Amino acid sequence: MLTDLKREAYEANRELPQQGLINLTFGNASALDRARGIFAIKPSGIAYADLRAAHMVLVDLEGRKVEGRFAPSSDTPTHRRLYHGFKSIGGIVHTHSTHATSFAQAGRSIPIFGTTHADYFNGDIPVTRKLTEFEISGAYEWETGNVIIERFLADDLNPVDFPGVLVHRHAPFTWGPSVAKAVEVAAAVECIAQMALLTSQLNPKLRTLEPELLEKHFKRKHGPGAYYGQR
Repeated sequence: MLTDLKREAYEANRELPQQGLINLTFGNASALDRARGIFAIKPSGIAYADLRAAHMVLVDLEGRKVEGRFAPSSDTPTHRRLYHGFKSIGGIVHTHSTHATSFAQAGRSIPIFGTTHADYFNGDIPVTRKLTEFEISGAYEWETGNVIIERFLADDLNPVDFPGVLVHRHAPFTWGPSVAKAVEVAAAVECIAQMALLTSQLNPKLRTLEPELLEKHFKRKHGPGAYYGQR
């Protein structure tokens, strides 16, 4: 039901400020019904405290508004491009959380220093290249999605193993099989970014996590051999 889809997107958007991931009206979350080719997303510029499930805007994967009295988020084309490019995902979150955005603004990936990071990402959290002047002056939000897809294709990164990215000079995007999982990853990325910054200050010469420890922690939570949590 599309009402359920709007409720799912609403609950995810309301969770973002509760997790400390949002300032002002920056950021958004969307939930996809892939069978119908429709996603629900936050309306543009509406304060999170004022949001209601009925305010969520339904958009199809061709970019047409299906339902809603408000304009959808200005980042809607980026979400749409990612849904086209990453067939395994069902929800997307975009925040401007402080520490993760600091890495994005600096154009730096987040290095994997410890097992907390390895519980969510199978390596450094990647950062895109800068958008060109042409990309910025044209279909900016769609091109933002394009540079994310380009980054993953360039290094053959699996969006399941790397459920998020930093857009150069901008901020993080995260995703997952559901929008609730994308929110969880967004919270993890902010936590990881803060810890990476503190770790690098404490030990500027520290190398990234040993491959065997990375593999152990990532695979105990992900893939066919995962054993973390209840089954």
